[in-house]
Amino acid sequence: MSQPRGDMDSHTLDLLGLDKIRALVAARAACSLGKDAARGLEPLQDPGEIHAKQALTTEMAEAIISGLQPPLGGLHDIRPLVRRAQVGAMLEAEELAEVAETLRSMGNLDAWLVRIGDRFPRLGGLRQEVGEFSGVSTAIEGCLDSRAKMLDSASRRLAALRREISQVEERIQETLRSMLRSPEIRRALRYPNFTMVGHHYVIPVAKEHRGEISGSVQRTSASSETVYIEPTAIAEKSAQLSYIRAREAKEIRRILRWLSAQVGQVGDALLRTLVVMAEIDLIFAKARYSLDYRMTAVDISNDGKLVLRKARHPLLEAILRRDPALGLEPLPAPQAQEARGAATEADPVSGEAASSEAVSVASASPAPRPREVVPIDVHLGLRFRMLVITGPNTGGKTVALKTVGLLSIMSQMGLHIPASQGSQLPVFDDVLADIGDEQSLEQSLSTFSSHIRRISEIIGKASERSLVLLDELGAGTDPAEGASLGRAILDELDSIGVLAMVTTHIGDLKTYALSNPRAENAAVEFDIESLQPKYHVHIGDVGQSNALKIARRLSLPEHLVARAEKYLEEQTGSSQPEWDMVARMRKDAEEARQAAIEAQAEAELTREALAQQLETLQRESRREDSLVEARARLQPGDRVVVPKMGYDRPGRVVKIDPRKRMATVAIGHVTWNVAIDELVPQSTRVPEPSAPARGPRGKTPKLEDFDEK
Repeated sequence: MSQPRGDMDSHTLDLLGLDKIRALVAARAACSLGKDAARGLEPLQDPGEIHAKQALTTEMAEAIISGLQPPLGGLHDIRPLVRRAQVGAMLEAEELAEVAETLRSMGNLDAWLVRIGDRFPRLGGLRQEVGEFSGVSTAIEGCLDSRAKMLDSASRRLAALRREISQVEERIQETLRSMLRSPEIRRALRYPNFTMVGHHYVIPVAKEHRGEISGSVQRTSASSETVYIEPTAIAEKSAQLSYIRAREAKEIRRILRWLSAQVGQVGDALLRTLVVMAEIDLIFAKARYSLDYRMTAVDISNDGKLVLRKARHPLLEAILRRDPALGLEPLPAPQAQEARGAATEADPVSGEAASSEAVSVASASPAPRPREVVPIDVHLGLRFRMLVITGPNTGGKTVALKTVGLLSIMSQMGLHIPASQGSQLPVFDDVLADIGDEQSLEQSLSTFSSHIRRISEIIGKASERSLVLLDELGAGTDPAEGASLGRAILDELDSIGVLAMVTTHIGDLKTYALSNPRAENAAVEFDIESLQPKYHVHIGDVGQSNALKIARRLSLPEHLVARAEKYLEEQTGSSQPEWDMVARMRKDAEEARQAAIEAQAEAELTREALAQQLETLQRESRREDSLVEARARLQPGDRVVVPKMGYDRPGRVVKIDPRKRMATVAIGHVTWNVAIDELVPQSTRVPEPSAPARGPRGKTPKLEDFDEK
């Protein structure tokens, strides 16, 4: 088997609208950490890694459904702050408060991982890389209040300075109150109160009395009618106050440097933990996206089989829902009614009108139902590796290609997909698409030329592990030459061994699958009475353009339609009945195969359910065995939890009586006699907080170390 060859074809990823999928996931993340991770999602190539990512998404979705949503509130992207602290920079109080809030959130998430670890072992396993930062968090919270203001208790020196500031301010205020009791001074004031300008105490003096009050002007009112003067009587005390405030600011900087140093000391472990936090938020966003759009985990196929059951185009569904993540404005009520009754829908990638999208539309009625994406069933790699889809222009062939391509890429990004249980997808080394009109005006290329250039690139990149999607093969030129070229291209793809889906209007290409055992025809259902597509993909059927039936339905003169039918019969010749018989036989065989696939999927679901029940029983048995062993090793001093007392109130073993199977446990200041079988031992986390993975080497910074020389 060939090895992964690197990134997938960027042109195809853009063509299928992968950035919009990333935006839909990012919109469901709780913080910028998860949003950035979602915007950077790329398809993976390792089947084991893909399965692990999808399994994490599945566990998170089950946790959310069970009411065990992760506590992601308060999580911030503090990586720039941590890196600054690592190089010795001082963080401001607001920045340290943000760090402390994030550390609290990490602690909450760590406790959540402990709580769900037994039930969701993959999520619980993420805890191994979560560091212990309670010391740093406690230090910051002990110095800053909820508004990021420095507390008096941050240091003894700061407390003494603030007491001194308070005393000096009280003396200044007493002097000012004494001055305001003087009739001569009150006569000169605009109003009889003192106030503050910056850190200076001032009195408001009318401008005509400016010369009667001795002091320095600190500010003048906007109208220039009032001057704010710091009286000479308090000048000395004001200078003293300024000096003490400067010492206070210096002490605050010393404390901030000390706290910043503590953040920097645990910087490496903190950055590693932030990676885990981003991963948890990303998994949470994936799970929410899955639940919002009724998605399921897909089975990873190791034998190259692609089976999609009731698959829906995710972007088209998001457009119909007017998902805010796509930046779509809600439709006004009249337009919304019109959109629900319209026969076409905007292309989910380009936004241009396209009638080939798989949307069900209710017939004209007073109260039209909301439109829904019609699911499709597609498979490749069982009996055939190439699927040639034919049918009318409005039949949804293009959306079938985009659905298969986009869901294949989503699977390799670790996302669930909008398809039913039992769907299977292989791991592709590349998805290569040529879809739509990509005429290049800059390079003076016609539509046909641009398609040929793109197909040439695809053939050069494709391998037996690639998925190739070609829209309107052979179009844009003479039908006979287009058919011949289309056959040659299909032969080349067949020789490479790719999985391929191809759409075409050319009648001669409809017979290709009848002569190649590794290819099959498919058609998209069309209602000739209503002239509306039904969008269901029928494998084994040959799509008809229905041009003559449509012409008759639209009241073209009957003699013209009859003449056209005569010309068509002359062109197709006597071989048509034989081809029709072969096509019917293959269609019948495909219907039997679809029934077998559905039966296999149902059996697989039953098998998975039984396997999950068995795994749950085995996990509970292992947990009970480990509890018995841990209880047998209990010693005085060990930490334990008594469930009936609450998991948030751990205690310590004081005494053990093995004969009576009883233990004395201290919870707070109270001791309890509890049966040993009721205790849940709290194993010490590995590594310990002092280990390299949990914290830094060397001594913890002390505040005294940050005195300025």
